[in-house]
Amino acid sequence: MAETAIGVLGCGGRMGRLLLAGVLDLPGARLAGGCGRPGSDALGLDLGTLAGRPATGLAAGEDPRAVFEASEVVIDFTLPQATAGHAQLAAETGTRLVVGTTGLLEEQLAELERAAQRVAVLRAPNMSLGVNLLMDLVRQAAAKLDAAYDIEILEMHHRHKVDAPSGTALGLGEAAAAGRNIDLDAASVRVRDGHTGARPEGTIGFATLRGGDVAGDHTVIFAGPGERLELGHRASSRAVFVQGALKAALWLADKPAGAYGMGDVLGL
Repeated sequence: MAETAIGVLGCGGRMGRLLLAGVLDLPGARLAGGCGRPGSDALGLDLGTLAGRPATGLAAGEDPRAVFEASEVVIDFTLPQATAGHAQLAAETGTRLVVGTTGLLEEQLAELERAAQRVAVLRAPNMSLGVNLLMDLVRQAAAKLDAAYDIEILEMHHRHKVDAPSGTALGLGEAAAAGRNIDLDAASVRVRDGHTGARPEGTIGFATLRGGDVAGDHTVIFAGPGERLELGHRASSRAVFVQGALKAALWLADKPAGAYGMGDVLGL
């Protein structure tokens, strides 16, 4: 069986190094290249060294186009502004793209949608297989439990995370809104402070915690009369995101142009 050539963007970061190691260890995959951000200390270093593996003869570069041209699938866990440019490169080079970047704005999401018209693009707010199953369960629970059950979403991440609520929390909110057949933007409550009054019926609340080195904790609460249902997931290591991203990359390798998610990978 031919190996899938996989490139890694943001290869000098914590997730990038884990992804490099994951590709090098993955049967059926071949590391095609890696790119770091401009000015990164990782630039010029061997990708194997960055991953804590034997040298590969491939150095971390700063030109993402070179990674796209060398790869069949590229994995992107970078920053929103960078991801938008990477979507354009994916479309130009015909290279499939797996995106785990969170905090994307509407115009950046639009770049991914445009790219998906020309090449296969898979985006997920969380690559964990467990979290994506959780999203499906949340959608089902929201559809079965009516507005008498208030929905609250609690998330906690490490102190370095810059966006809030997390992309995963928003994804869970979208799943709950889909189950209720409502618009999340209209229903969501992101901030509570001071005298807020009674909780409006049918809203979806978000609470954000930050601290320590928490990889990612998410709980969706359905608080009803006389009972409370809690559906949750805790990631103890970023390795779960790497495993999901690699599974997604191999799955995407033979897919036609279009927009995909982890639900497609899992058959949900």
